[in-house]
Amino acid sequence: MHGWKELATMPYADLTDVRLFYTDEGEGDTAVLLVHGWGCDSHDWSWQVGPLVDAGFRVITPDNRGHGRSTVPREGFDSTDFATDLAGLISLLQVGRVIAVGHSQGGVIVSTLAVEHPDLVAATVVVDSPYGLPDHEVYGRWQPFRNALGTDNGLEHAAGAFAAAEGKQMPDALRKWHQRRVLGTAPEVMRSTLEAFLREGSVATRSGADEYLRRRRCPVLAVHTHPAQAAWEATTFADPRSRSLHWQQVGHWLHQERADDFNDLILRWLTELRTN
Repeated sequence: MHGWKELATMPYADLTDVRLFYTDEGEGDTAVLLVHGWGCDSHDWSWQVGPLVDAGFRVITPDNRGHGRSTVPREGFDSTDFATDLAGLISLLQVGRVIAVGHSQGGVIVSTLAVEHPDLVAATVVVDSPYGLPDHEVYGRWQPFRNALGTDNGLEHAAGAFAAAEGKQMPDALRKWHQRRVLGTAPEVMRSTLEAFLREGSVATRSGADEYLRRRRCPVLAVHTHPAQAAWEATTFADPRSRSLHWQQVGHWLHQERADDFNDLILRWLTELRTN
């Protein structure tokens, strides 16, 4: 069983313009890459690392550029930049094709990785990712947020928005942890990442996402908290083994709030992929 005696290797990867912190745990032949979201870090996957290692996977969990213990470059906060970092990490570790799992913006990043580097991705799992929204809704929802991040109290505004996205069952300690982590993220990282996400034609919008996500040729498992998003995502799948699910009465960090259910879902789906 996974435990304290099996400590993760915690090195840094020196890439072209950034130094990424990551953990590397387990000795399975198949690697799972766990990618956190905007204003978060790799601690978000603490509920998943142990069960995946116990199931026989090698688990690699990085902090994205500008987040956690990775360095903060002056530029490069588009999803393609984050994906390029991960491609470099995968190649450096020589782990072959990975199962790429991403929460929120992390789902945008692993989808970009699957499109731009298909030889490195065997399958993707996206968890409540905010792409593919109707175009008018994107700009109506996100523009005020982007403006707020340009003010002196922008991080406080972001922390409040994160709190509003949490489920009712989220423990108070985790709520506080999510908020404190946002407040510890460099303001320019928060702002630049959002600006890149909202550029014209990006996957934030339905018009930008429809064509782009259909270029994911690998199997995709998607879990959304809104039924319309789950239904739309299913229309983008290219592989018949893909699944899109809607979970009711759960918040944005559903992999923490319902960790056991989420872990069971992933492991069952990965078992299906192995047998089909």
